[in-house]
Amino acid sequence: MNIDPSTYEALEIPNILNIIRRDCRSDLGALAMSKMMPARDPGELAQRHELFRSIEEYRDMRGELPWNFRLSSVGPTLEDAKSSGMLIGEELLRIRRLLEGSARIKDVLVAARPEWPVFSLLIKDLRDFSSEIEALSVIDDDGRLFDRASDRLRRLREDMRKIRDRIRAKGRGILSDPSLSSMLQERVLTLRNGRHAVLVRQDAISGFPGLVMDRSGSGNSVYMEPHALVGLNNEHAVCAESENAEERRILHALTERMLSREAGIIDAEAVLGRIDMFYAMSEKIRRDKWRMPMLTASPSFRFHMARHPLLGESATPIDISCGEKFRILVITGPNTGGKTVALKTAGVCVCLGWLGCPIPAEEDSVLGVIDDIYSDIGDEQSIEQNLSTFSAHVSQITKILSRAGERSVVLLDELGSGTDPEEGAALGIAILDWLEGKKSLVLATTHHNPIKRYALSSPGVESASVEFNVNTLSPTYRLLIGIPGRSNALLIAGKLGMPRSVLERARSALHHREASMEDIIGELQEKRTAIERESMELEAMKDSLGAMRRDYERQLAEFTEKRDRLLADADKKALGIVENAENSAKSLIKTIDAEARSAARRKLERTKKHFGMIKEQAESREEERLERAYAPDEKPLEVGGSVVVIGTSTVGELEAIEGDKATIIAGAARLELPLKMLRSADREENRREKRAQRAGRKKGITIAMREGPAVRIIPPPPPTGVPSSIMIRGMTLDEAIPLASQYLDRAYRAGYGEVSIIHGRGEGILRREVHSLCGSLPYVESFRLGETGEGGFGVTIVRFRT
Repeated sequence: MNIDPSTYEALEIPNILNIIRRDCRSDLGALAMSKMMPARDPGELAQRHELFRSIEEYRDMRGELPWNFRLSSVGPTLEDAKSSGMLIGEELLRIRRLLEGSARIKDVLVAARPEWPVFSLLIKDLRDFSSEIEALSVIDDDGRLFDRASDRLRRLREDMRKIRDRIRAKGRGILSDPSLSSMLQERVLTLRNGRHAVLVRQDAISGFPGLVMDRSGSGNSVYMEPHALVGLNNEHAVCAESENAEERRILHALTERMLSREAGIIDAEAVLGRIDMFYAMSEKIRRDKWRMPMLTASPSFRFHMARHPLLGESATPIDISCGEKFRILVITGPNTGGKTVALKTAGVCVCLGWLGCPIPAEEDSVLGVIDDIYSDIGDEQSIEQNLSTFSAHVSQITKILSRAGERSVVLLDELGSGTDPEEGAALGIAILDWLEGKKSLVLATTHHNPIKRYALSSPGVESASVEFNVNTLSPTYRLLIGIPGRSNALLIAGKLGMPRSVLERARSALHHREASMEDIIGELQEKRTAIERESMELEAMKDSLGAMRRDYERQLAEFTEKRDRLLADADKKALGIVENAENSAKSLIKTIDAEARSAARRKLERTKKHFGMIKEQAESREEERLERAYAPDEKPLEVGGSVVVIGTSTVGELEAIEGDKATIIAGAARLELPLKMLRSADREENRREKRAQRAGRKKGITIAMREGPAVRIIPPPPPTGVPSSIMIRGMTLDEAIPLASQYLDRAYRAGYGEVSIIHGRGEGILRREVHSLCGSLPYVESFRLGETGEGGFGVTIVRFRT
């Protein structure tokens, strides 16, 4: 996408990028952000989004990428070295830190590439600098060369140390000589201008055997080089010069070596800068609730609860869109009501989105394919608009009309202003008509009623207004789609004390058609406000009724299940009593004489009819219960979901569906059974069933089935069937906690000693619930947050009891 330079400045994109840049950990990220350009096409933009998401997933699962907070840019340093020919130790040290950071990042990315293939985009620009790092290891953390930098340097420094030892020994003799020590201001051997000297009193200069070198700061004493040290000082000076020459030679060689790898070093700096920039973008998402927009192939955008970042906490969120139901949006309303802010907010979100940054908007925001963005945003708060201002607007719009196309975004602020109102309105309508023919995406603000009427009556054009509270004479900054706004000029003038007679004359001077237009708009806005208020009340009532209905259905289901269970138990007991009575009667008949036996048999047959009625009633109730239980769910079963086996207390995970057969994993067993014997397990019931299963685990697994379709028990899967970690980041509590509970249950029975739950960092709500779950499970021995390399605060490590 191309951002017109004047639009880039008008939307204050540099200032907005500075807000993101503040969270960079080094100037590498800031430099990368200053060089950032919009993606050239949708493929590149999607690639940027995928790379950012992968970096975020890595941070959540495995912790932060390795980083040295002392990293800094070396590009300008290398550029200067081309003319100077030599870098000093501190500059080479900065290069070494950069190369070491590059190597650590590369090792991590290469190891993670099988899971996140998009990391290849970064790895390809990270060269192997192992030999350069080794060469620069001769520099210590203060930027000085180690003795081992070369054999000659080592020998020279050894000679220097020996000479200094001889000088110190000779100096101690001078300082302890009674004939000389009395002449000294201080009994200290000091280094002055590279030569060892002593501080002699002013009155003893003529008697001290030595050469005057310098006067002290107080002027009461002088520095003198004793004759006894002249020879040793000469040796020291020669050796020091040789040492400096050798150091310069080494630094020059290292500089040449770094310059030979300049392109690779600059690429490595760019990669590290990009990673630092991603860190800053992540902080905006975490702290300020910015979001990455969803991408679509159509030329359109829809931003939900978008805020202008330069307004900070005072920004009023707005919903603004273009390109889906309409291609031109005309925003109207009073001055200082927020029209220009709404215009700029949309433009900022488009630009940030195509730069690959998160946008200051909520989830579900959508960004489509945009080729370019143009704007004509002037300062309409000035006292007068003269011909030169109008000419500037016309010149800019003329340029836009010659370039805009179907996938262009055009922002026009105060369309038709700066000239005669009638001519300006006519020109504004013509401009919108032209852009509508080009199928451009247009956001325009205006005060002109003819343009408002054009927006109301033209297909593909929608009206919007910024809300204004007439009671407080202040804007609310809310954007209302579908209704044009009133300028409220006369109302504002009256509130500010304009004489009533003047206002009456103004109203009478208005053309009747214009006045009625304002009245109609006012009525529409009042009705819109009332409808929105009633809609909110209805939504609240709907939510309340929905909650009551769900609660009623839950209680009804529990009551029905309890009733069926009691009836089934009662029928079972009744049938048992009947069967026992019948068997007892048969046994008793065998023990009586023949005459009585015949009468007893007749009595038994009459009784058996009564017993048969009892059996039929019990069987009828059982059939009705099974029909209710076997009734298919309203929502089809999905692989991976929790299911319950009808007629049992068995809850499991649906692993596969093949025709009318299904395979589920229940505890340590895998079951293959008819699909009609399964139904979705309610989340709360699911948790209760799992707790009951865990409590009875030591007694073994029992599957109680009534007579019916055959169930085949398949041997349990090996432990490798259960992963060593589970990702619940981004889920709601109702989704995540049951899944985590089921996973811990399976992992414990699979024989793991320790597993990981990846919940992300966020605000810590999901993390606290996971910890609460772990604390309630009897087979969990301990749990803790991950350490560096394990995922940090985004991961909980769970250890099981053995």
